[in-house]
Amino acid sequence: MFTKNSYRNVGQTDLKVSPITLGTMTFGDQNTQNDAFKQLDYAVSKGINSIDVAEMYPVPPKAETCNLTEKIIGNWLKGQKREDFVISTKIAGPRRSIDWIRGGPKSMDQKNINEAVNCSLKRLKTDYIDLLYLHWPERNVPMFGQYKFNPKDDYADEKKINWVSIEEQLMSIDNLIKTGKVRYFALSNEWPWGVMEFIRIAKIKDLPLVCNLQNSYSLLNRMVELGMTEIFFRENLSFFSYSPLAFGHLSGKYLKDSKANGRVNLFPGYARRYNRTGVNKAIEKYASLAKKRNLNLTDLALNFVYSQWFVTSTVIGATNINQLKQNISAYELDIIDDELIQEIDSIHLEVMNPAP
Repeated sequence: MFTKNSYRNVGQTDLKVSPITLGTMTFGDQNTQNDAFKQLDYAVSKGINSIDVAEMYPVPPKAETCNLTEKIIGNWLKGQKREDFVISTKIAGPRRSIDWIRGGPKSMDQKNINEAVNCSLKRLKTDYIDLLYLHWPERNVPMFGQYKFNPKDDYADEKKINWVSIEEQLMSIDNLIKTGKVRYFALSNEWPWGVMEFIRIAKIKDLPLVCNLQNSYSLLNRMVELGMTEIFFRENLSFFSYSPLAFGHLSGKYLKDSKANGRVNLFPGYARRYNRTGVNKAIEKYASLAKKRNLNLTDLALNFVYSQWFVTSTVIGATNINQLKQNISAYELDIIDDELIQEIDSIHLEVMNPAP
């Protein structure tokens, strides 16, 4: 399906990735190692060379399953030609009450960044990480369903929190790149100010330039279009979209049965960004549009993301092989045209970003 000719550069680097990246956050919880190996092998058979993981996976994060995803990927990589793949992993950010990761983790200081990378390398059974993400910002920003910046959150007990500076984070990453443990670095769940500040400081201080951003993007969450896409264009930054099916909501299964088997009901309360009144309203409208066009809602949702000019690779995950096959095969459908985009945009303007 995908050949090297269809691979795309990650920012200004020499990394080349398939238009689809295999997401792995179910490996070790909803998926066994055997399940995971089948998904990995199938993805590779379709020409997918980009694999996305994180030290805190599987999700939702739990002490008893933490790090299992990286271990599974490492076990699979033992039987592979390492240089054929772009392996991404992420350093868990601070202050999320995940006490089983480095005691917090407390911050993105050099000690924490080094420890995170060294441990990930051991679990992944590799000498280097192709793309290292900072999973979420060190500083106060709205995340995972929040969308309003609140200056008051920069303070605790009336004392300003000493966030680790972006320059210090870049210096830590620079050291890792120079040692060969990391090839390039990227940001995740970031906002426009943060992306531009990482770029500004890197240029002034001759430190590593961020090459990629990975944020949520779907029919229900187009927040990156509000300021970020211009940055992608002008700074030659690539973009990996995650949650293109909005935690399974854009399959339409929860409209048919609110108690349908899936992550929403398996892990109640985890995906708070989708617990808003506008979500079902938007899904109903997109489902009607898909029906009018004789399309499957899943195919419509995926193709909308796949077709965006600024999307370098779309991170897709599945809990079974059949879902994975459908999500990959949807890429080959030629269903997005100007008229359909206009209809999608009309719905978007009526029910804008109900799950930011």
